Amino acid sequence: MRTIAFMQDGREKLGVVTNRGVLDVELAAERFDQLKMNPSQPQTVMNLIKGGSAARNALEALTELAIAEQDESVFLQEEEIQYLPSVTNPEKILCVGLNYKNHADGSKMELPEKPIIFSKFKNALCAHQEEISLSDNANQFDYEAELAIVIGKTGKYIEQEDALSYVYGYTIGNDFSARDLQFASSQWLLGKNGDKFCPLGPELVTADEIENPQNLKIKTYINNEIRQDGCTKDMIFPCDEIISYISKHMTLQPGDVILTGTPEGVVMEKEKHEQQWLKSGDNIKIEIERLGKIENNLK
Repeated sequence: MRTIAFMQDGREKLGVVTNRGVLDVELAAERFDQLKMNPSQPQTVMNLIKGGSAARNALEALTELAIAEQDESVFLQEEEIQYLPSVTNPEKILCVGLNYKNHADGSKMELPEKPIIFSKFKNALCAHQEEISLSDNANQFDYEAELAIVIGKTGKYIEQEDALSYVYGYTIGNDFSARDLQFASSQWLLGKNGDKFCPLGPELVTADEIENPQNLKIKTYINNEIRQDGCTKDMIFPCDEIISYISKHMTLQPGDVILTGTPEGVVMEKEKHEQQWLKSGDNIKIEIERLGKIENNLK
């Protein structure tokens, strides 16, 4: 199943991506009188993730019903959609630094012996097609294409062999960074948490559609020029190890987002005379195999 979160009439709504368009879940549930018949019917993406199998089964049944009814009015086309981040209200946004060998080498940093974990805050969330305003107090803006894990159930002290069973799904993340702020001190926080510094989306794809998260191609285009061309198989710490490691330090909750690191090709890795930092007017497109494409303009 593939879902999106979107804004309509000032309210967050849930959509299901189908070959007919995006199903407006709230409208379909009202049209087909499913809210009374099935109280597990989710109305937002967080309802869906936290509602477990009951919520997902209800949503799948509603989607099948809507498709069978041949009612085009409950489907939206892409040009009608104002996207929200694919996960709208995570308790935690956790990131893994230097998780690809070539990226670490290019950044002239030592390979980590254990996952390097840092955080982003909810103010950093940004949607597909949403503009990112560049702040006046930084100059070295950079992109980082990343596979994002979305946790589906509560877990603590998770064993690595069980870790992927805790995943609700996957989405595309961009660990947007201001490098001059990131390295102004030993703490990376300021360079990672500007407003809209965490584009996420557009779709949230359930784990059953991604047979192997360690074999997905990742690409970044800046103004249609390819800058990153990697694959998740090159991670130093794979997804299951990351989940297990984090869970031994804090409880993971449904809706938590984990950005798993970026492959080589970011601006920071280049020699100083070759660095072309992002600027107002630039366009960023990030593609991950089987997850789609997220696009943002800078202003």
